[in-house]
Amino acid sequence: MEITTNVNEKEVIVTLAGSMYVEDAAVLREKLMGFIESGYKQFIINLHNVDYIDSSGLGVLVAIQKKVLPKEGHVTLTGAKGVVKELFELTRLNKVFTMQP
Repeated sequence: MEITTNVNEKEVIVTLAGSMYVEDAAVLREKLMGFIESGYKQFIINLHNVDYIDSSGLGVLVAIQKKVLPKEGHVTLTGAKGVVKELFELTRLNKVFTMQP
């Protein structure tokens, strides 16, 4: 899994590529928690080039959402397609996150 981050004044834009398994989820969690600890609370996560996410990857995204919501933050997911999009729909996580094409 490739994780790229771009930061501007208000938000963190995270671009993911490849398959997200438990090891990758742990790395992503560390990176995003670091941004939260630095005061960021708006995250845009681009899933366009992600072909698989396991349950630990979903758990990290939910955990980040739960961390930023009390701070009036949010996580927006963009570009989910195919199996990844279906996974969010089956688990109803598409109701938890703001999802954009």
